[in-house]
Amino acid sequence: MNNTVKIILLSLLCAALIAIFLFTGMIGQWDYVFPRRVYKIAAIAITGAAIAFSTLVFQTVTNNRILTPSIIGLDSLYMLLQTFIVFVFGSSSRLVTQPELNFLLSAGCMLLFVGILYRLMFKGEGRHLYLMLLVGLVLGTFFGSMSTFMQVLIDPNEFLVVQGRMFASFNNVNTGLLPLAFAVMIAVLLYGLRYLGILDVMSLGRDHAVNLGIAYDRTVKRLLVIAAVLVSLSTALVGPITFLGLLVVNVAYQLMATYRHRALLGGSILIGIAALIGGQLLVERVFTFSTTISVIVNFAGGLYFLYLLLRENKI
Repeated sequence: MNNTVKIILLSLLCAALIAIFLFTGMIGQWDYVFPRRVYKIAAIAITGAAIAFSTLVFQTVTNNRILTPSIIGLDSLYMLLQTFIVFVFGSSSRLVTQPELNFLLSAGCMLLFVGILYRLMFKGEGRHLYLMLLVGLVLGTFFGSMSTFMQVLIDPNEFLVVQGRMFASFNNVNTGLLPLAFAVMIAVLLYGLRYLGILDVMSLGRDHAVNLGIAYDRTVKRLLVIAAVLVSLSTALVGPITFLGLLVVNVAYQLMATYRHRALLGGSILIGIAALIGGQLLVERVFTFSTTISVIVNFAGGLYFLYLLLRENKI
């Protein structure tokens, strides 16, 4: 079975899951229920595509298939920002009650952090990529500790607001944010598509890529910016989903069985969308909203992460 057939089958699977999600269990009030489900599907598509593309790019650049962009501390920074807002300004602040303002502030702060980190780590010549990953990991731990410290001090009623931001959710996505998020994602994807052939070469490693004429350091910076924008977009839109990218990209590698990023990108995006729709169906129809989709995805992704580590250890 070639990759074109696999992409078609994945597309049919996504279409079937979308149809099940949209039309099953709908009793009356179509004018209220159906649009809300359509908005959820739109948010799922944006999130799945953004996380899949950012993780695929990040793993190729780092030449490591057990890393995700969250390792540089973006998820922890998002939670620190949400906790800080509630801790300082309270849950009634406009920064909390107005989703558009919160989205712009969260995405802006994450991109500013990434810009400063890239500026410091890639200053001058040399191999600074793994130093950047190490610094990002340390800063992520620091941000997480600061978030926990403030969460212990705030009022329990205020903490409920923060707790709602700890886990990704598609149940309360602000519909006004979807056009902006969609426009940003499409713009970044169109810009990133021209690097798919370069990513095929970069997957051979730094030395081979340089010998084949790739301006490696400059290309790495641009690709990392793409990954940072996409993961900031998805995190600010629905919240952190740590292991989704790791799960869908590695499944795509095994399913597509190719090094060509054009096929891997299509497979990763479709698998990501299917995984999120399937997870949302479990949340709504099986667990009756007693858990969140990020718990399901992180549980499955965590198990898969352990499997990858054990497999690499055997090799």
